[in-house]
Amino acid sequence: MTDLSRSPCGAVLKALGIIVVVVGCGPASGLADPPPSVRGAGRVESSGRMSVPRATHTATRIAGGKVLIAGGCAQDSCESGEGAATAELYDPETGVFARAGTLRVPRVGHTATLLPNGKVLLAGGWSGRNPVNSAELYDPASGRFSLTGPMKDRRGGHTATLLPNGEVLIAGGVDGDHHLRTAELYDPKSGAFTSAGEMTTPRAAHAAAMLSGGRVLLAGGESGRGEILASADIYDSRTGLFKGTGRMAVARHKLAAIGISNGKVLILGGSDARDGAGQYASTELFNPETGAFEVAADMSAKRFKLIDAVVRLEDGKVLVGGGAERAEIYDPADGKFRIAEGGLDASRSFATATLLKNGDVLIAGGYDPRIRPTDRTWVYHAPR
Repeated sequence: MTDLSRSPCGAVLKALGIIVVVVGCGPASGLADPPPSVRGAGRVESSGRMSVPRATHTATRIAGGKVLIAGGCAQDSCESGEGAATAELYDPETGVFARAGTLRVPRVGHTATLLPNGKVLLAGGWSGRNPVNSAELYDPASGRFSLTGPMKDRRGGHTATLLPNGEVLIAGGVDGDHHLRTAELYDPKSGAFTSAGEMTTPRAAHAAAMLSGGRVLLAGGESGRGEILASADIYDSRTGLFKGTGRMAVARHKLAAIGISNGKVLILGGSDARDGAGQYASTELFNPETGAFEVAADMSAKRFKLIDAVVRLEDGKVLVGGGAERAEIYDPADGKFRIAEGGLDASRSFATATLLKNGDVLIAGGYDPRIRPTDRTWVYHAPR
């Protein structure tokens, strides 16, 4: 699998499936001398095993509380393998994984969005060595996948954000030849994608977060091979327009972004053009009222490739569950990170973290520094 935003060593697909450059293939950074866990930060415990190893997959909590896990690379070096077309459901009440049908298109590095009608939209990603424009729906009522769309452009390394009106904003990514500045909207009522304008610059391996008033922040990413961005855009669903906003303190891609309880957006980790050798422990806060970024506290470890492994907890704190061997908690009340008890078996890139109905979090899959996906999962238990 050759994915600009989710590649194991920064491998870049130039055209027609030819790998032309590999950069920054160092092991992910973990905790050199981890400080002791902080009481009250929760704990991570090993849980069940998925049917196949997975990384760059998606995990979506559906009605009833089960978690749909779909696609992803299942072989060493993050090659897709047969697992890219498989899906399974995790039942938090039993801790058991059960097969959940077959995707219509094998997918690695795609996006998954829970729609208001209860279905899950899976869009784009890599199928084999090329990004695709196909999209499909998972229907929990029937347990089946069916094609929808397709998208206007082939995309991998894009973002998907559910808007207040029920539509989904798909933005950026790469099409196999170029980085994309284009965006499109998916309408669940018609099953169609329509053009939604352009960002101020091409972005892939960026992060997106919902703001108040139907706006979406799109931050960082890569605009060309080795061209890492500090810039950000805001999409306003009321006007359908993109507009540039403030700049981050550092340029970063393969980062994560999540809205927090005070209305700001927490930007976490990522890396510079050196990829694995240039990971960040730093974080920033975006203030939508001023349009400015401000430097925030450092995490306990350098992390990247964690876009789907960050989740907001019921109490407003944020769990950072991927990119290193230990999970940690960000508390907006004091702006500090605290390490959770327990940990993963290795530093896991492109794992997923999914909030469960009981307030715990399922952490699933990811690949280790030798780019070996795992079928292992863990559960973060929030303090009671």
